[in-house]
Amino acid sequence: MMKLYDVYPLNPIEIVKGIGSKVYDNNGQEYLDLYGGHAVISIGHTHPHYVTRLKDQLDKIGFYSNSIQIPQQEQLATLLGEVAGINDYQLFLCNSGAEANENALKLASFYNGKKKVIAFDKAFHGRTSLAVSATDNPKIVAPVNQTDNIVFLPFNDEEALEKAFTSYGNEVTAVIIEGIQGVGGIQVATDSFLAKIRTLTTQYGAVFIADEVQCGYGRTGSFYAVNDGGVQADIYTMAKGMGNGFPIGAIAIGEQFTPWHGQLGTTFGGNHLACAAALSVLEVMKQDNLMAHTAQIGNYLINELKKLDKIQEVRGKGLMIGIDLAPELKDVRKDLLIKDHIFTGTASPNVIRLLPALNLSQADADLFLDKFSNRLQQF
Repeated sequence: MMKLYDVYPLNPIEIVKGIGSKVYDNNGQEYLDLYGGHAVISIGHTHPHYVTRLKDQLDKIGFYSNSIQIPQQEQLATLLGEVAGINDYQLFLCNSGAEANENALKLASFYNGKKKVIAFDKAFHGRTSLAVSATDNPKIVAPVNQTDNIVFLPFNDEEALEKAFTSYGNEVTAVIIEGIQGVGGIQVATDSFLAKIRTLTTQYGAVFIADEVQCGYGRTGSFYAVNDGGVQADIYTMAKGMGNGFPIGAIAIGEQFTPWHGQLGTTFGGNHLACAAALSVLEVMKQDNLMAHTAQIGNYLINELKKLDKIQEVRGKGLMIGIDLAPELKDVRKDLLIKDHIFTGTASPNVIRLLPALNLSQADADLFLDKFSNRLQQF
């Protein structure tokens, strides 16, 4: 009998249904979902518009290859440009965040003919070949992925960045950064650091790649996290919240990049169903003004969390929040799940990550605050 490859430590829970920010297991137990399947559920589980969009598309055609015109791709590019405020960019559709980062790094190197990439301590950009090389976790970098072309610098260290460009700036093809590091523990890039990246990449002909796979797509209250600091990247990568659970990724590419046939490619990227899912997300975000709601409810949560005792630090923006706990509180997240029936995320060494749907209600935010405050008092 074939077995599953043992990839993740699994919670003993089988989720069979989801509505909004609530999910239900096979025993009928309700859970508050503040994890969103790792920042994937952006407009809530089984949102009616999302479900209708997918069903309608599936009744027509679910897939054909990129050898033919797919009008939904152009519709998606137009709407994404409008909602994100980047109408002068070009859209390449793929299937995941790792694939988006792979293509972004490759495109940068095609563009300027250089090889060296600057990434940052605690960065996570994916598990595929070049993306994992730019990820600061040697344990998951296989020997075949190891390369001298990636340089890791301290996060938010402007002096180190300036020294790097002074030393080898003409060799740098790209700087890749998460506006807010997710796996790295919800570390927020400062406005001045992002501005420094923009200045130096422009000066040396390097490409500024904003990895918005987790922190983007409205999660901070702005469409892209790096834009909070008033800068624009050359390439934006995105995926998780883009399809509300349907696999899709993309890169928004500045107009200075000129495509040629065969330069990039994909079999499944931009298929009819993926586009239908992504269009439904943007339509709901626009209609319900979800970025403004995200900023409001996120600020509320952050301010209320900062009032609680026993928390070392609260970091983040919008609905990407990290709660840094002391080591003796390491069981809080587990108890929130098993005893209080609340899903949250985690980051090392002891950070609880909140990554809920962007339409999280005030009532559900208050429910979490009440349960979390009571749980802290147990330790």
